[in-house]
Amino acid sequence: MSDPITTDSEDPFDAIVDAPFDAALSERYLVYALSTITARSLPDLRDGLKPVHRRLLWTMRQLKLDPSSGYKKSARVVGEVIGKYHPHGDTAAYDAMVRLAQDFSLRYPLVEGQGNFGNVDGDNAAAYRYTEARLTKTAMQLMEGLDAGTVDFIPTYNGEEEEPELMPGLFPNLLANGASGIAVGMATNIPSHNVAEVIDATLELVDNPHVEHERLMEIVQGPDFATGGQLVDSSNVISEAYRTGRGSFRLRGVFHAPEAEKAEDQQLGIERLGGGQWQLVITEIPYQVAKGKLIEQIAQAIADKKLPILEDVRDESDESIRIVLVPRSRNVDPELLKESIFKLTDMETRFGLNMNVLDATRTPLVMGLKELLQNWTAAQIEILQRRTQHRLDQIAARLELVEGYITAFLNLDRVIEIIRYEDEPKPIMMAEFGLTDRQTEAILNMRLRSLRKLEEMQLREEKDKLLTEQDDLTKLLESPARQRTRLKKDLRALRKDYAEDTALGARRTRIEEAAPAVEFSMDAMIEKEPITIILSQKGWIRAAKGHVDLTQEFKYKEGDALFDIVHAQTTDKLLIAGSDGRFYTLGCDKLPGARGFGEPVRTMIDLETETSIAKMLVHKEGGKLLLASSIGKGFVAETAELLAETRKGRQVVNLKGDARLQVIREITPEDDHVAAVGDNRKLIVFNLEELPIMARGQGVMLQRYRDGGLSDARTFVLSEGLSWKMGGSGDRTRTESEIHLWKVARGAAGRMPPQGFPKNNRFD
Repeated sequence: MSDPITTDSEDPFDAIVDAPFDAALSERYLVYALSTITARSLPDLRDGLKPVHRRLLWTMRQLKLDPSSGYKKSARVVGEVIGKYHPHGDTAAYDAMVRLAQDFSLRYPLVEGQGNFGNVDGDNAAAYRYTEARLTKTAMQLMEGLDAGTVDFIPTYNGEEEEPELMPGLFPNLLANGASGIAVGMATNIPSHNVAEVIDATLELVDNPHVEHERLMEIVQGPDFATGGQLVDSSNVISEAYRTGRGSFRLRGVFHAPEAEKAEDQQLGIERLGGGQWQLVITEIPYQVAKGKLIEQIAQAIADKKLPILEDVRDESDESIRIVLVPRSRNVDPELLKESIFKLTDMETRFGLNMNVLDATRTPLVMGLKELLQNWTAAQIEILQRRTQHRLDQIAARLELVEGYITAFLNLDRVIEIIRYEDEPKPIMMAEFGLTDRQTEAILNMRLRSLRKLEEMQLREEKDKLLTEQDDLTKLLESPARQRTRLKKDLRALRKDYAEDTALGARRTRIEEAAPAVEFSMDAMIEKEPITIILSQKGWIRAAKGHVDLTQEFKYKEGDALFDIVHAQTTDKLLIAGSDGRFYTLGCDKLPGARGFGEPVRTMIDLETETSIAKMLVHKEGGKLLLASSIGKGFVAETAELLAETRKGRQVVNLKGDARLQVIREITPEDDHVAAVGDNRKLIVFNLEELPIMARGQGVMLQRYRDGGLSDARTFVLSEGLSWKMGGSGDRTRTESEIHLWKVARGAAGRMPPQGFPKNNRFD
């Protein structure tokens, strides 16, 4: 006897098909991708639901959890869903159900929850054994018509039950509640909208199929999020996003102070306290931002000193949001504080619009607003046609019975006689009265007590009503114009439940383009205080509080001494110039205190080891500097071009060979001439206009030398004469008014300076 495992008929290897691995993989992955797209992640444009949401609502309807009935345990609903319709994990089903019940997640909740269904702080819902749920009126409107033959029913995954292919109700759920999901290779992200606006836009489209996109955007202003907020993009940006179906919006929370006395303060979110103090109040936060996370971000920004103008943040929320921001002082600019909160936290977020949906053929498409409304309207017309046809079928069936009853009434005695004496009354009745099988069966199945109800007038009245309804429905089915009129009538009736003056229908999100942002940097938040900056010869830097006497003695490390000392404010920027022509920037508020010797400046900037510090000066907005190298080349630099964003600094003066940055002098607005003196003790004076203004470079030749190089240079006012410090103790200066003898063109060699010029060849 042969081994059954090796028989040809049962050999498992017979089922193996040779195929390229990449082809087999791509084929199977495509099946998986399509399944994810169509059966999990993307909503159907006709009802705006994914399969899991549709199955949840269908299950709750089967359990008779309508708004007028009592609640049932969420565990019961989840068990029914995953047992009969949705063969996935209970956590996935319950999470989907929780979202349908959260009024901060859905603009129009479809489930009414009882118990802890999570909160806007970001806390999770309680386990499903503790919570209860039922459907909302909105959900019932979305499912209205399920029993009227409006949609097809498909078998469930195991073939034991049936479920609707989609929900036929007139509620525009896709745009009303939005949707989000990530499939394979595509995603969707649709915001919620105001139902009244969506219905008005649909009515406009039904009346005028060729309506312009701009007209629709006048009606549908933009998203209407469950948590309110303010959309701050321009109308053009919003309109273009809805035209293409793709785009993004800037969404901000709202500062509002309803308890403030002045209307202006209410709008600005400012609550006035005693003594000129005030505080800001946040009452709305951006959609999908957890309140707890937002407060943590603000608190962390305070701790990290990113918000030095903010003292504290408090959460005073109850059922409504109330976050209080306390400024560090009453002199803080409220608008600056708001802009900083928008910039540093999730009080301003971006919502990406991607209207990717499944159309009536289950094909994923990205649609603009008009195309989406057109497809949804067409689907509702089809549902109306199916509902009408279903009712016509019901009327035809009932008319058949009514006509049979009338025949039976007119011949009641003969009918009773046949039933009483004939063994097989059915064929005799059909032959004698011309009744159909169904009519005869209905008459034979009537109870005796029902015979007394057979009154000709009532039956004929019912028949007339049915015929009138049949005629109206037939005309409706045959006339597209009547169908559009009926759709508009039904839409207007639905709109009443979501009108602007109802609590549920009132618009929550403001569409207001933000004013130009207040330009600010972190420097604007630094509290302004006077300081004195001391730099030692070995490069140790510190800042003493206040403007102390610049001649005051300070302690230094052994072998060290003063290099430079300047007065500044904590809001200033400090410029450090290296001998290699590179400029570095330090924030004066970040300098170490003067209790010790300070810190090495090289730990704060990337100053090369062989490079020495040439100059320290406080940056002045709109100022200019005279920069010159030791070989006599120089130019004028604007101080704004010297600021560096990183530790590496900014190369300003290009130097070659052994050249070094020799001169760094501030230029006053009145200065009109330049004086330069070389190591060879020759002086030259020329017009300041002969020097170019540059952001970077070597510059031009100030003075030519046969031996040596440039010793010093400065700018001055020619009419006031050239001044220099005299030697010895004190601050005595000398001014040479007859300086015209030294004035020549730039680049000349010059001549010996006036009598009494310092022997070190420097002006100070």
